[in-house]
Amino acid sequence: MGNGEFAARKLLKQRKHQVMLKKWLKRKKLKLKQKYDPVGVVPRAKALVLEKYALQQKQPNSGNIKCVKVQLIKNNKVVGAFVPKDGSINFIDEHDEVTIEGLGGSQRGQMGAIPGVRFKVVEVNGTSLEEVRTGRKEKPKR
Repeated sequence: MGNGEFAARKLLKQRKHQVMLKKWLKRKKLKLKQKYDPVGVVPRAKALVLEKYALQQKQPNSGNIKCVKVQLIKNNKVVGAFVPKDGSINFIDEHDEVTIEGLGGSQRGQMGAIPGVRFKVVEVNGTSLEEVRTGRKEKPKR
């Protein structure tokens, strides 16, 4: 700990260095989320469905995971999105407008046994996917 006439400069420099060692503070300071996350800083984004496909799970799990390839409306980036719950993929057609949000993996990554998929589908044509799946609401036509 410096305590001289010019100690403040050294203390500020040390503090800045310590802050940059923390991963989440460094990402915040350098605005890396805005630069590299396809959705950006918002929690949800609208997208158009390009195709439906199934993915193999990573080891040691087995089974096919239903996913959709979507193109974001805000910046035309193409990403993969996971369709949660059993049979939900049947209510999503090509060229539907869906709302996607982050899957919840740690440090903006994939979740569990799903390889390379970071987003999940929440709404179809402005209606909650869960309500459409359970039959409480009907999917609007686009």
